[in-house]
Amino acid sequence: MNVTVWNEYSDYQKSGKTKEIYPDGIHNEIASFLRQTGIKARTAVLDENEDGLTDEILNNTDVLIWWGHRLHDSVSDRTVERIVQRVYMGMGIIFLHSAHMSKPFKRLMGTSCTLKYREADESERLWTVNPIHPIAKDVGEYIELEKEEMYGEFFDIPKPEELVFIGWFKGGEIFRSGVTYTRGYGKIFYFQPGHETYPIYKNTAIQKIIINAVNWAVPKTIFPLPECKNSKPLEKL
Repeated sequence: MNVTVWNEYSDYQKSGKTKEIYPDGIHNEIASFLRQTGIKARTAVLDENEDGLTDEILNNTDVLIWWGHRLHDSVSDRTVERIVQRVYMGMGIIFLHSAHMSKPFKRLMGTSCTLKYREADESERLWTVNPIHPIAKDVGEYIELEKEEMYGEFFDIPKPEELVFIGWFKGGEIFRSGVTYTRGYGKIFYFQPGHETYPIYKNTAIQKIIINAVNWAVPKTIFPLPECKNSKPLEKL
């Protein structure tokens, strides 16, 4: 299994509170706990060649994990097209937190993907509402997060194929925090927790969910996209 963890890794992540929590970046934090389970994980960031996702890297990626926040529009349309085509062929993709506004997610959803948000150091209780789903394996009934950015409904996404987690926030809002889709042959998981100024990805329960999601999303095989072509009749007309 080959996993690529992508992060825009812009300047604000390289200093201040985010730097204190994730000194080597969110991408390296995630890749590190994946590697501890035996998963082969590489990292990629926006300022690398072709946004960090060349054809060679994508062609050798079974599951792509995406974290982005302020530089969504800086990702080239060509990169987005390569990602989408790869998902259609079977690559799994996991979108974390503010990646709901990323170009690839919006393209795959076909909606605005907007939501309510508030950063007020409030707690979140993340409820497992589909405990038999593979992504929820060994997670428990709920997870308490001491501080998290509030994401609230209405979340403008298509009806999920599966709803795995619902978040409840101290301010009163709820949110569809863990949802799955299929596009082409590829599996998609969106997971809400992960604001950069809180140590969310150091939480072992959150790590467990992401590890489960990787194992769920990995393709059994990659299918070439079928061609749209003129076809001769098999029988005499």
